Amino acid sequence: MKHIAIVLLAFWAFCTLSAQEQEFSAQSCTSIMVGRLASTDGSVITSHTCDGRYRTWAWIEPAADHPKGAMHEVLRGTMKTAFRGDTTGVKLMGELAQKYGYGDSGECLTLADPKEVWQFEILGCGKDEIGAVWAARRIPDDHVGVSANIPRIGSINRKDKNYCMASDNVEAVARKYGLWDGKGEFVFWRAYNCDYAKGRNFHDREFFILNALAPSLGLTYDMDELPFSVKPDDKVDVREVMELFRATYEGSDFDMCKNVIIERPAKGEEPARKEISPVANPWLTTTMRNTLNTIAPGTVEFRRTVAVAWCAYSHVTQLRSWLPDAVGGICWLSVDNSAQSPRIPVFCGTSKLPEAFLKCGQNKWDEDAVVWKFRPANKLATLAWQSTKKGFMENVLAIEDTAFEGLPDLESAPATALDGYTAAIFNQAAALWKDMEHAYWVKFGTGF
Repeated sequence: MKHIAIVLLAFWAFCTLSAQEQEFSAQSCTSIMVGRLASTDGSVITSHTCDGRYRTWAWIEPAADHPKGAMHEVLRGTMKTAFRGDTTGVKLMGELAQKYGYGDSGECLTLADPKEVWQFEILGCGKDEIGAVWAARRIPDDHVGVSANIPRIGSINRKDKNYCMASDNVEAVARKYGLWDGKGEFVFWRAYNCDYAKGRNFHDREFFILNALAPSLGLTYDMDELPFSVKPDDKVDVREVMELFRATYEGSDFDMCKNVIIERPAKGEEPARKEISPVANPWLTTTMRNTLNTIAPGTVEFRRTVAVAWCAYSHVTQLRSWLPDAVGGICWLSVDNSAQSPRIPVFCGTSKLPEAFLKCGQNKWDEDAVVWKFRPANKLATLAWQSTKKGFMENVLAIEDTAFEGLPDLESAPATALDGYTAAIFNQAAALWKDMEHAYWVKFGTGF
């Protein structure tokens, strides 16, 4: 079987229908998809951020044969487990959800193999109802798409099975709950819209990403809707997707730091000037934003950035058809803030992860857990982000450079070399982040 990536956790603020109300989930993820003809090297790319206090452990599940009729227990709450065994807490998948039910608020799943990538949107079909409503659209091979907590699939053409699929009840359920009057063209995202979307199929992140990749389209934020996908002005490199996952809208009208200003008094021949405060950062807490806005109303207008301080983990997954499966599929995995933490390459042929990946550190301090290898330096850097940012990002890119530079040597290497490569990049990154942590304690030793 060719390497396949299924991103199962791209939750967006979508409705779980009931007769009386619509309930909405949190604004919790961003996914970017790139068709093979839209990428610089012909690879298919999918990606995802999981934002919130979700698990940060990872595990390589060994391949196994199962007898016909074998069953697997599916438990609720596994997104917040502490380790693999913790129990405390693709038309195919749509058909299974319709038959057995879908027990979550709406979500987007992206599915990719070395030839194509699809966006699949699903929700429950009503309170106390067993079943599901879903639609799927293939991202055209020369396009890019994005999903960020808002349903984006529009018209449904079931005859075009190579690019569109949907459950047979999408229109009926919409009519049943008064989401569509049955007149005119049925548009999935309009029927199953949400409060966060405010009647559109995009918000800050979708607009920023699509506009960044296709500025020639002249997209504007006041449009009623944005295209489901766009043809980028230039082909997209996988590292450009990584850069988009670091986006905080710096320098744009959406920049939350632009009004956090201090005055520098004249010094010698230097005149007095105003500049962005060293303590300004795009991840201010609600309390800090409210404090600044109380002192000076309008200082910070909240924008939902792509990179957020509360990210659990994120990945950019690249599927390269011209290489053996073991090395052709790479999951560039990161924990904590996607703008700050380094990306560790995990391959389809990887059989073992570093020990730190086996533990989740979301609910307790554990210096052996992967998230605590990077979180201390990440958070300390934000105390004076305008002064730490340059050096910090140089280290992020240095690890990224090292990880990419070694990839060609792996193309002809035995699969056993992959585990060592993943471990080497991780160990180098963890050591560098520990050095930064120590340096920041010295820098801020007399106060923050």
